Amino acid sequence: MDAAHIGELLAVLGAGTAAGAVNAVVGSGTLITFPVLLATGLPPVTATVSNALGLIPGSISGAIGYRRELRGQRRRILKWGAGALLGGLTGATLLLALPASAFERIVPVLVGLALVLVVLQPLISRRLRDRRARTGRSARPDGGPLLLVGLTLASVYGGYFSAAQGIIYVALMGMLLDDGLQRLTAVKNVLVAVVNSVAALFFLVVADFDWTSVALLAVGSAAGGHFGATVGRRLRPAVLRAFIVVVGTVAIVQLVLR
Repeated sequence: MDAAHIGELLAVLGAGTAAGAVNAVVGSGTLITFPVLLATGLPPVTATVSNALGLIPGSISGAIGYRRELRGQRRRILKWGAGALLGGLTGATLLLALPASAFERIVPVLVGLALVLVVLQPLISRRLRDRRARTGRSARPDGGPLLLVGLTLASVYGGYFSAAQGIIYVALMGMLLDDGLQRLTAVKNVLVAVVNSVAALFFLVVADFDWTSVALLAVGSAAGGHFGATVGRRLRPAVLRAFIVVVGTVAIVQLVLR
């Protein structure tokens, strides 16, 4: 094994660790791992499939790290999780059926819109609370059918590519729920874990992947997910929101310049 090959292995491991940490707090970890996998010589679809498989431990690790914030959210997580499962499977199927460039133009627009919603979420929430106070209506704890449909469609995208998927989840939930950002981040981690897992199981049966890359990403993302959850849970909402915007902006730039 020559030095160049060892360097590639270390790069994949490091990318997996960084992606696991970023995914636990924000999302967009795929934008770290995917270019590294391509640089090692993997074809785009094989890289996407290997990435989905390898980041599962990181998603689970991040969700476990936020378990305190998940308390009291069981009912809505089960409902949204069912939508995420269906959406993730649909997206994984589309990955193998559609051209690799099918979502390239729409992804930056989706992420940009999600960032705008994240930034405006405090204002939107305040306006919705005032409106509910005037009309006497109370907030629905699960966001209603609109949020379920939105999260399911976001899961279709997540099963297809997953870059910045977590940002879209947080934006949708923040707009339609009267809840804290940390609790929404915890739910986001669960939904991402569901989508990645169902997509990965589908890929195991029908797609090609690189076991070495999967193993390295799995080890790195598991450690990174635990670290990211530990740090992310300590961030104040304003700091967490700013971090989401920074990471999302970098994601948009990278997606546009690809």
